[in-house]
Amino acid sequence: MPTPNSAALNFLLTRRSRPAKTLVLPVPSDAELEALLTAAARTPDHGMLTPWRFIVLEKGAMERLTGLVADRGAALGYDGDLIGKGRGQFDTGNLAVVVVASPKATEKIPGIEQTLSAGAVCLSLVNAALASGWGASWITGWPAHDRDFAETGLGLAPQELVAGIIHIGTETTVPSDRPRPDLAGLTTWMRE
Repeated sequence: MPTPNSAALNFLLTRRSRPAKTLVLPVPSDAELEALLTAAARTPDHGMLTPWRFIVLEKGAMERLTGLVADRGAALGYDGDLIGKGRGQFDTGNLAVVVVASPKATEKIPGIEQTLSAGAVCLSLVNAALASGWGASWITGWPAHDRDFAETGLGLAPQELVAGIIHIGTETTVPSDRPRPDLAGLTTWMRE
């Protein structure tokens, strides 16, 4: 019979991301953030390829990226609301970690498995931050999926993509829980 970790299970059953715009100073120190990144790196990684990497965005970098989002949005012909939404995650943020899906060339491990590993890193980082008492949010938005922004602003290689931008800081509000999926409608039991 397994020995349950009730505290960990309760955390997972009640965890709730915090909206990025509600996260304020202080943010984790470098040492605290390294501990969170270490926890996030303990994620499933078939073949031990480490098909992801981290980019830590501090306030100065966030300000630079805000300007780049505005320039890219204008070049793409986006309206002010869409540009503002793209800028919003950078102009109000104080600390974020970009999780970059960085697939490795191999015949043994399919690309989708490597991308899913990067997604697992995103969730693990959010959960590590929340478990440490910080607020955290996993977002992307159109800038993260724009190749010019990703390559010029974040230094991504052509085969890389942004899996997530994880904002971390001090929470100012605890959001109410949101409706959760209907498990019965999503689960198929195969007993034979």
